Amino acid sequence: RILVAESGGGSVQAGGSLTLSCTAPGFTGNGCSLHWYRQAAGKQREWVSSVDPPGDTFYVDSVKGRFTISSDKAKDTVTLQMNSLKPEDTAMYTCAVLYCYNDATTYWGQGTQVTVSS
Repeated sequence: RILVAESGGGSVQAGGSLTLSCTAPGFTGNGCSLHWYRQAAGKQREWVSSVDPPGDTFYVDSVKGRFTISSDKAKDTVTLQMNSLKPEDTAMYTCAVLYCYNDATTYWGQGTQVTVSS
């Protein structure tokens, strides 16, 4: 079982920056990929970004050029640097670990709130 914990949410004005962190001990050693999702009030959950075991990174179009995902394998931690934030980025951001070797389970964190005011 992999425990997933997010941190770093908060409130910021439009144009500002926040850094989210996701710690998931064991995700690197188990060959997992790590994904960030977000869900705004009244909307469906949306995939935001991910990093796979080789270190390739992926982003939804709406955050490309503004968000950067990076991983620290030694610490089993992934950081989502969010710059030029917009009110539409306001959501609960949740980290998920999945596609692990021989493990079909998706491990979810509890989420961290990001609020961007105009």
